[in-house]
Amino acid sequence: MSSKEKPTLGGTRIKTRKRNIAAPLDPAAFADAVVQIYLDNAGDLELVAKNLESSDLNFSRYGDTFFEVVFTGGRTQPGTIKPDEGERHPYSVIECEAKREAILPSVIYIQKILRRRPFLIKNLENVMQRLLQSLELFEDNERKKLAIFTALAFSQKLSGLPPETVFQPLLKDNLVVKGLVLSFITDFFKEYLVDNSLDDLISILKRGKMEDNLLDYFPSAKRSPEGFSEHFTKEGLVPLVEYNEKKIFEVKLKEMKSALTTQIAEESDISEVIENVKQRVKDAKLPDIEVVRILWDVIMDAVQWSGKNQQQNANSALRQVKTWAKLLNSFCSSGKLELELMYKVQMQCYEDAKLMKLFPEIVKSLYDQDVLAEDTILYWFRKGLNPKGRQTFVKALEPFVNWLEEAEEEE
Repeated sequence: MSSKEKPTLGGTRIKTRKRNIAAPLDPAAFADAVVQIYLDNAGDLELVAKNLESSDLNFSRYGDTFFEVVFTGGRTQPGTIKPDEGERHPYSVIECEAKREAILPSVIYIQKILRRRPFLIKNLENVMQRLLQSLELFEDNERKKLAIFTALAFSQKLSGLPPETVFQPLLKDNLVVKGLVLSFITDFFKEYLVDNSLDDLISILKRGKMEDNLLDYFPSAKRSPEGFSEHFTKEGLVPLVEYNEKKIFEVKLKEMKSALTTQIAEESDISEVIENVKQRVKDAKLPDIEVVRILWDVIMDAVQWSGKNQQQNANSALRQVKTWAKLLNSFCSSGKLELELMYKVQMQCYEDAKLMKLFPEIVKSLYDQDVLAEDTILYWFRKGLNPKGRQTFVKALEPFVNWLEEAEEEE
């Protein structure tokens, strides 16, 4: 027999890496465990929070499931709010009374959970969005509970809950058309304003990008400024109605000012400008005093000022007054409105250094163009109420007033 060594296969042994085998998702077991903690502590949320804290439950994996249990008492079927199989408890937000004192403990409880596990805020957003987009599947009383919870959540400044999480999901056509969204936000507004100011509410609406779009929550048949006022007045939310009316008023003023600025810059025919302003005043029901103020602002904003050349500035301002005097005259239709125009001129001359010395010349020009009556000028001179720069302007206007009084005596 040969003593030679038998040949062997050579090579390098390759070490294989062990793979982590992911444990299968088991939200049902997680939900049952949370429900059991609720049941064991008879719904005492303080004790529930303590037991959850000491448990080894995987909140990072089952955050959505946890908030389903909090809101509805158990797990819900995917994409709906219908109960899924498994244990349930009767201490959820949906099961409690539709009163703030009954719902507030749940808000405080969630706040405690979020302080310990801030990553859960995203899961809270997910579940709230799903619930709000499913409002039609709830009873009226249950929708009210959700509205109260949401109001209290913002009132208590629930950790990191962004307003758009609440307001944007509500803009579903099928919910809006049925009036469910309007009912929800009405309950929300009423509850939130118990502890907070209207300014606080407006701040939330701004952050939720809804301050200018509240009418989007109204069914199309009621979607009008009148519908807004009627609904919220009936619900006792008069400050909100007043705020909205003021906002609409400011928008209409801004629109008129913009249109007028364009026409004056383009040197449109003055009769056309007058008709345009009259139509806008009629359509928007703008008060005469505001119209006079805007007219003066726009006319003077269109002046081409020339730096420090005082005489040139004076000529430009007076030329502008003369050009648009007919426009001013059309709307200064009473002594009260003429006086308002004088106060407006006074304030602008007081606030703008280059106009300070022009006050008497502007007043005289307005008098010459029949915009200001003699009685108005004399009344302002003797009894004017606005103190801004008054002493300076009275002194500067004195020669012209003396001339008026002399002319009156001669007549």
